[in-house]
Amino acid sequence: MKPILRQTLPLTALIAATAISIAPSARAEVPATCVKGVDLATLGPKSIVGQGPHGEKAASPEVLALSDADAAKVKEKHFKVGISMQTVNLDWAQLQIQGITDTLKKYGVSVTGVASAEYQVDKQIADIENTIQQHPDGIISIPVDFTATAPTYKKVAKAGIKLVLMDSIPTGLKHPEEYASMISADNLGNGQIAAQILASCMAQGATIGLVNFGVDYFSTNERTKGVREWMQKNRPDIKMKQVDFTDPPKVSQIAGDFLTGNPDVKGVFAVWDQPALDTLSSMRAQGIDIPVTTVDLGLQSAIEIAKGGPLKATGSQRPYDQGVAEAMAMMNALLGKETPAWVGVQSLPVTQSNVLESYKTVFKKEPPSELTDACNKAKPACN
Repeated sequence: MKPILRQTLPLTALIAATAISIAPSARAEVPATCVKGVDLATLGPKSIVGQGPHGEKAASPEVLALSDADAAKVKEKHFKVGISMQTVNLDWAQLQIQGITDTLKKYGVSVTGVASAEYQVDKQIADIENTIQQHPDGIISIPVDFTATAPTYKKVAKAGIKLVLMDSIPTGLKHPEEYASMISADNLGNGQIAAQILASCMAQGATIGLVNFGVDYFSTNERTKGVREWMQKNRPDIKMKQVDFTDPPKVSQIAGDFLTGNPDVKGVFAVWDQPALDTLSSMRAQGIDIPVTTVDLGLQSAIEIAKGGPLKATGSQRPYDQGVAEAMAMMNALLGKETPAWVGVQSLPVTQSNVLESYKTVFKKEPPSELTDACNKAKPACN
């Protein structure tokens, strides 16, 4: 999904790039405390700090465990579940799907198919309606737009199909009548992690830019909220400017124009890792080198963190673990058991010093050679 960089830059960008080529340190006023001044052992919340979309207190994934008797019942029923994603072109999405399918398979539940809406509301509506026609016992889905898709999601319960949601709840849906549970990361906590590390890289009175998803969406709203609230409480000297995008493939252009027009910005928070990578592409095209933090961990963002370059850290979700929790919530619902309205999954801070171990935690496998090579070539190398 990474957009192709524009072949030509606007005049203002060319002027900025020329100026920076003459004075490469013009935007690189980074304190020695950058990242090193943050203690990973105490970084980030130790429990879920966010609330659900309706103010719900988070339940732990542990409450979804099945007894041996319940597990046997699930295996006897041979349930079928469909999956409807906003996209499958992200490491996050693929890990979610893997966590769901691996877990369901252990209990004899089959997946009827995985639909990918590619962020298009009309396509997701069609995807869900098509899945309903396949008569599964349950559907696990992340809404592209929680208002426009709401009438279609309401059809799921009317068809007698259990619904488990990822990250957001369509407008007006009631728990437990119309959805069994919503599972998400502690996005507020992830935003706080990104804020704390970015703040360690900012001089007194500096200005940061927030590359924000301009769609009213619970999980991404929580991340930016986490950054803003942490800064206001802990670093009120830092000024914040925000630029919004609604079409993810256009982030390179939007972030590039934002940085060109705001030369006072000395650091950036991007709302998830792909927009962070696209922001890095724009920065490199303009010769800008400033600290960036984000949320989520994919292979490419892990490599950038390992290199010790501008991408300093991420407050990572645990998408595979989230997928496991979604599958467990679905099986509880299929057995007619009561499930929590919101289940929260703990945040994970990732910096260069722990990126290899964090990759194992998130991806459930050993780091690939391109990541270990990036660590070994970095100066200093990853610990």
